[in-house]
Amino acid sequence: MESTPAPQRMRNFAIVTIAIILVVALALGVRAQNFTDSLETQAKQAQPIDIALSNGKPTLMEFYANWCTSCQAMAPDLAAIKAQFSDRINFSMLNVDNTKWLPEVTKYRVDGIPHFVFFDNKGEVLAQAIGEQPRQILTAKLTALAIGTALTDTASTTAGEVSKFTPKVVPSGGNDTPRAHGA
Repeated sequence: MESTPAPQRMRNFAIVTIAIILVVALALGVRAQNFTDSLETQAKQAQPIDIALSNGKPTLMEFYANWCTSCQAMAPDLAAIKAQFSDRINFSMLNVDNTKWLPEVTKYRVDGIPHFVFFDNKGEVLAQAIGEQPRQILTAKLTALAIGTALTDTASTTAGEVSKFTPKVVPSGGNDTPRAHGA
């Protein structure tokens, strides 16, 4: 019976050692993950939107998807924010992958996620924000929402905002056909 050469045994030993280290790291990483911050858990704990918009408290409605990396990245911050404001503000979550929410997706013109809609205590839309929001900005907005003051640092309002642009019009000398190309 032939013996395995020393260099090959060392290589095999290194491979086994690295595999064991990776398995242990993976197991510890999964155990350390905070499952209470997951989107699915937060969605289950969220206030149903019909109740949220009619119970006299301001509401933050979040459109999300489980596959959305920005939504996942914000989940721990949103969990902390929800814990801080849950007594004063309703939090509703609508999964854009659920066709049940298509009327709301259309109504609030959701074309990117996460998409946040801020409602006053009468269920009227005050503002909307799209994309990953820093915790400080969301906290400032929710503080204002909770006390009934104007929201600050809001990226867009219900109707959206556009820049003021007035192009300079140069007379073309009477040659105004599309084929003239301004000549």
